[in-house]
Amino acid sequence: MARRNDLDICAEILQVARAGAKKTQIVYQANLNFKIVEKYLKRLTDGGLLQSKDRYFFTTRKGTTFLEQYRELLDPIAEFEVSKKVMFA
Repeated sequence: MARRNDLDICAEILQVARAGAKKTQIVYQANLNFKIVEKYLKRLTDGGLLQSKDRYFFTTRKGTTFLEQYRELLDPIAEFEVSKKVMFA
């Protein structure tokens, strides 16, 4: 499995928090540790992509827009990777 970059991690956190999630849920579902998740939660909250309420984190409208654009960006790349594997198999 390839290493994840910051955008991948941010997208995973936003995906987990779409319906609301506690920090523990985010840690386990995004496969992170508590120390690292703190950094990302602050970054996403400060950027307006995530909001917290009563120990739950929720993806904001801005966060949902980010997720949609992130997926649109990755779709052609994923298709290229699949075709490259088929060509060189």
